[in-house]
Amino acid sequence: MIKKELLKQIIRDFHLQPVFDVRPRDVQVPLETGKIISLMGVRRCGKTSMLLDTVNRLARTLDKTLMVFINFEDERLDLAANELDLIIQAYRELYPGKDLARCHLFFDEIQNVDGWERFVRRVYDTLTQNIVLTGSNSRLLGSEIATSLRGRTLGMEVFPLSFSEFLRFQDLKVDVHSSSDLALIRNAQADFLRHGGFPETLSIDHKHRTWLLQEYFNVLLYRDIVERYKVQNVVTLKYFLKRLVSSTTKQLSIHKIFNELKSANIRVGKNTLYDFLDYAETVYLAQVLYRYDQSLVTRELGEKKVYAIDTGLCDAVEYRFSHDMGKALENAVFLELRRTGAELFFYRSQNLECDFLRVERGRVVEAVQVCFDLSDPETRRREVKGLVAACSIFGLSKGTVITGDDSHQWSVDQVQVDAVPFYRRFSQPDHIDAF
Repeated sequence: MIKKELLKQIIRDFHLQPVFDVRPRDVQVPLETGKIISLMGVRRCGKTSMLLDTVNRLARTLDKTLMVFINFEDERLDLAANELDLIIQAYRELYPGKDLARCHLFFDEIQNVDGWERFVRRVYDTLTQNIVLTGSNSRLLGSEIATSLRGRTLGMEVFPLSFSEFLRFQDLKVDVHSSSDLALIRNAQADFLRHGGFPETLSIDHKHRTWLLQEYFNVLLYRDIVERYKVQNVVTLKYFLKRLVSSTTKQLSIHKIFNELKSANIRVGKNTLYDFLDYAETVYLAQVLYRYDQSLVTRELGEKKVYAIDTGLCDAVEYRFSHDMGKALENAVFLELRRTGAELFFYRSQNLECDFLRVERGRVVEAVQVCFDLSDPETRRREVKGLVAACSIFGLSKGTVITGDDSHQWSVDQVQVDAVPFYRRFSQPDHIDAF
């Protein structure tokens, strides 16, 4: 079957498909912006479902034949950049009377076609401005957009399910004042912290979740990094990524990992390890959090902490992760704050530390500490001391401690400290500034 005929079949099959069985996320793809919308995020986090939800919403008021959906993960497609115009040709031959200016184009995992940006720019400039892209590689999508499509796009990061989405996708009521509902929410929180928020894991048996998440990790390793970046030293890369995941919530030291490998008689340069870290960030396996400093240079070159894209993925790759609920909770809080589009840092001065500072327009607007259990007096003193120090430094009258279940409010050195359980803070959708 020639490629154009295959594309006609794909387009027509899409038009004959009934309403797609997908659940809306807390953030929806905006329509009629006049900009190319680019969704970027880790594989299997729900980007395709967001596209199909957008199709469902559009289909309420728009003829579905005015939409084109192409998934470049489709193994039947093997298009080069100079063949992408076949999509337009196939559509025009199927629907010669349709106005392309009214068409909405959805291109899923478009980074699989090298040089795609020139095609998209031409389509945007000459045919239609209703284009939505997804990709699993922030560097490829981001750099190509920055160079060829700047001024034409709105970018949006997509994460695995938030806790509020996790509850909603399981039809769990959210009433923290009902004792029966509260018990369910607490159980759901424990499940969420251990198994994470990849949507597909909710629909399979618990005993298969670890296997599925390990498959996700292997795809990230071999397809998204090894194949894309032509990595030869796969053994070292795999060790590094697992080491990265095991370091979640901790200070990241490339030098320490380098010495570990050296002591194991594994030869690798530090620059290679920094490349591996860059790859991990690019495919959204991990994200780096910087220590807050007024100086951009000091901030970029200073201390860093690492967080994984999903607590369930951590548990599948690093089995001891689920035994440390404090780490899981801190990682989950990072993701909840990060998905709102907030600029985040951590604070450290001498022996005092605050897990998260939320910054808006260069000003610290919130300090957040994470502690699963505040029942131990020494733990409570240490965690609150770091939080209060951060609040005092940045002129905040209130600080928050996110806990597993503790709920208190008190004052320390004229700073109000609110201890709030994770499920209370994040069981409802927060304000999300996706763009």
